[in-house]
Amino acid sequence: MSAFPIDLISDTATRPSAGMLAAMAGAETGDEQRGEDPTTLALCAEVARMLGMEDAIFLPSGTMCNQIAFLVHCRPGDEILAAANSHIFRSEGAGAAALAGAQIATIETESGIFTAEDVAHRLRAPRDRSPVSRLISVEQTTNFGGGAIWPLQVLADLRDLAQAEGLVLHMDGARLMNAAVGADVPAADFCQGFHSAWIDLSKGLGCPVGAVLAGSHEFIRRAWGWKHRLGGAMRQSGVLAAAGLYALAHNLPRLGEDHEKARRFTDLLRGTPGLGLSATPPETNIAFVDVSATGQSTDQIAMTLARHGIRLNSEGRGRFRVVTHLDVSMAEVEEAAFALIAAVERPGYA
Repeated sequence: MSAFPIDLISDTATRPSAGMLAAMAGAETGDEQRGEDPTTLALCAEVARMLGMEDAIFLPSGTMCNQIAFLVHCRPGDEILAAANSHIFRSEGAGAAALAGAQIATIETESGIFTAEDVAHRLRAPRDRSPVSRLISVEQTTNFGGGAIWPLQVLADLRDLAQAEGLVLHMDGARLMNAAVGADVPAADFCQGFHSAWIDLSKGLGCPVGAVLAGSHEFIRRAWGWKHRLGGAMRQSGVLAAAGLYALAHNLPRLGEDHEKARRFTDLLRGTPGLGLSATPPETNIAFVDVSATGQSTDQIAMTLARHGIRLNSEGRGRFRVVTHLDVSMAEVEEAAFALIAAVERPGYA
């Protein structure tokens, strides 16, 4: 049980429900490395179908999905183009450089969404002494961009550019299913023309662990080699895969409820002196609140909220990230919003 009954630090705070635990306990299993775990095979087949891909592979984490994709697609000296506030640049330990030998060229964008024109301006002319422009990485939704959804037309423009320039397209789909529900667009439509994409199971879908990376048969064949090298291969993984199948069957449509919670949270805060919010409501389940004008740091406010069993994610001294999910009700989201208002208006309130 979390020490914070109202935990909005991330949707990774979700815990498996009773129904999910029952599905895990009753899972049919086999040796995953020998291709004999029926539950894992079923999960991979379902995710590949949902994303419009030929094949898929079950992995322990989304970060491993990204890094294996880069290892398959890139060679040392290659360059990856991504948003400056993307997860692969900010929060994966420089894995692309450390493992694949590929550097990341960043594109400045507040929302985390960039255009084909932005990429075209940063492509390298072929020279022996230059990095090789190899891959475009898109994060759907944009984590540090406030949960924004990439429009289909922007993705189509990137696809056209990639085809014209011989580039690889990869989708970091940590919250791809939030985008699909939020935009009412099939996940496969977002992935059209991409060489690889993945979905996370341990965020809004409520699983305890896991992600599924999808692509062509050849891509997944090569991904298996890196899964072994990185220690990601498992045995009776069906116990974990069963949670994913349960989530896809029961937790997908309700992601829209989390989006409503995020909008409600920001609606309650609007007009509070000292609190800065985006002019537009959250598109999905992530919201940012700037508290720098309150005269208090996020650490000070967080200490006050902690006494009331509420946790938000501090993004530096002046900004909170708030992520709604299935383990926090609408009433609890409202309680957290009112507590934040009180902490701002009455510093250190008891």
